[in-house]
Amino acid sequence: MNASRVRRFIAAALLPSVILYALFVFVPVIWSAYYSFFNWSGIGEAKYIGFQNYAELIRDSVFWHSLKNNVIFVLASILGQVPIALVLAILLHKSNALQRFMRASIFMPMVLSSVVIGMIWQYIYHPQIGILNFLLDALGLGSWKMQWLSDPDISIYALLPPLIWNFVGLYLIIFISALQNIPSEIHDAAKIDGVSGARKLFTITLPMIWGTIQVAIILCISGSLKSFDLVYVMTKGGPAHATELLATYMYNSTFSTYRYGYGSAISTAIVLISLLFIGTSQWLTRRKAD
Repeated sequence: MNASRVRRFIAAALLPSVILYALFVFVPVIWSAYYSFFNWSGIGEAKYIGFQNYAELIRDSVFWHSLKNNVIFVLASILGQVPIALVLAILLHKSNALQRFMRASIFMPMVLSSVVIGMIWQYIYHPQIGILNFLLDALGLGSWKMQWLSDPDISIYALLPPLIWNFVGLYLIIFISALQNIPSEIHDAAKIDGVSGARKLFTITLPMIWGTIQVAIILCISGSLKSFDLVYVMTKGGPAHATELLATYMYNSTFSTYRYGYGSAISTAIVLISLLFIGTSQWLTRRKAD
């Protein structure tokens, strides 16, 4: 089979997936961007209002607070999920029985629905029956007990542990795959040259999987900016918008107040912000790689 036939076969095999992806991702994004220029309640006639929704968005303090909370989520994902998963991958990339068990245990939260994760952590944080306050009492740290999800000053930070716990297993598997794909000849050459330990890690291992780390950062950014179900189950964006994210604010604006045009403007803003953050991360990590 020549190269052109291989390319045609690959294109034909990918075509159904590309069509489905376009229908369920690209078309809704374009449709949402279109309706962001209208005042529409979801039924009846949509009234064209130009950039008024975006002008209101810029003046909307809740939108900027939601963006700030999303930035916190992005930083927690990049600085929490990626380093933890990378360290665990380095420790667990061998294939003995204990390490396979540990990998499966860490990956288990990825198997669970985010709704289930949210309900589990709701019980952990519960002020009366939650295990966290119980442990603080048992350790003699009763003064540290808090209303973890009801205090506007700390509620957004209380959402970070379940966020990290939920997705660290995904990046663990990604990094383990990258580590196992490093050719054994490179490890042998490093051993012959006397390169080991931290020096081997920073001069050989990490540079060879740097592309995978870049992909993980992109996944962290895109996943954090569209975070919805975990937060909606645990706090619904409250109290007083303290845990509001862009996705929850878009949902509330669209389906609670029936402002489909304004919700579409928020949705379009999320796409643009995601592209900006991903482009910035790629520029920064490319400089680091160089």
